[in-house]
Amino acid sequence: MVWGAGVVKIAGHSLEYGCWGPEPSEAPTIVLLHEGLGSVGLWRTWPALLAEQTGMGVLAYSRAGYGRSTPDTLPRPLDYMEREARDVLGPLLDALEVQSCVLLGHSDGATIAGIYAGSVSDMRVRGLILLAPHFFAEAKGIEAIHAAGRAYADGDLRDKLARHHDTPDVAFHGWHDAWIDPGFANWNVADAIDHWRVPSLTIQGTADPYGTFAQVHEVEERTYAPAEVLVLDGCGHAPHQEREAEVTAEIVAFCARLQQFENADVHIPESA
Repeated sequence: MVWGAGVVKIAGHSLEYGCWGPEPSEAPTIVLLHEGLGSVGLWRTWPALLAEQTGMGVLAYSRAGYGRSTPDTLPRPLDYMEREARDVLGPLLDALEVQSCVLLGHSDGATIAGIYAGSVSDMRVRGLILLAPHFFAEAKGIEAIHAAGRAYADGDLRDKLARHHDTPDVAFHGWHDAWIDPGFANWNVADAIDHWRVPSLTIQGTADPYGTFAQVHEVEERTYAPAEVLVLDGCGHAPHQEREAEVTAEIVAFCARLQQFENADVHIPESA
């Protein structure tokens, strides 16, 4: 494993990754899980900022079909997020020698993080940070994805994506075509929340075209673990970009609370 940048082979794909800050043997790691059209590069300068302000390591990778990773097979199955959590994330953490981590996901990435935390028993995962997550399909979000399809076909969205993805058509259609499939209207993975056993921070903008506050309510109503929520008035689908300073400060504080709890000297009295 090379801490910095490289390629790791997982589940038959070569996946690009980037790392910032301390190595896993020196500090906990924030694992970044990108959105439906994201990649390592599209996190831009934020991973370095997170590493600097939290004192933690930061690891990002591009899923198959995204960024500089090898292409994925289309059409992508409707349970592609569940498969990513089940088949890829754990082996990737193994390969990159992550020892203790916080999963930080955006949109599809937040969903994958939530599924992993609720379906895989992994003591390395100490907390969840979810930016604009979705645990079930909403008509509003599907309408926004149809609009993105029109922008891809008739506008300049493809040209923009081609700057960041070796296979932009795979990146776009793998995401878009799954979400607009009629069968996706009944997609729901909210039962994963029932099994969270780590603290979470959910960040949601009130002007997000892809999801509503119903997703946050699902977290609040179903998790038995401590759950914090930050609602950003007027913010859209990318809180870490639209409100970078505010979101970063909240994440830094959340990670500090996690580490304080982890390092607390808890006295357990002896039984009589």
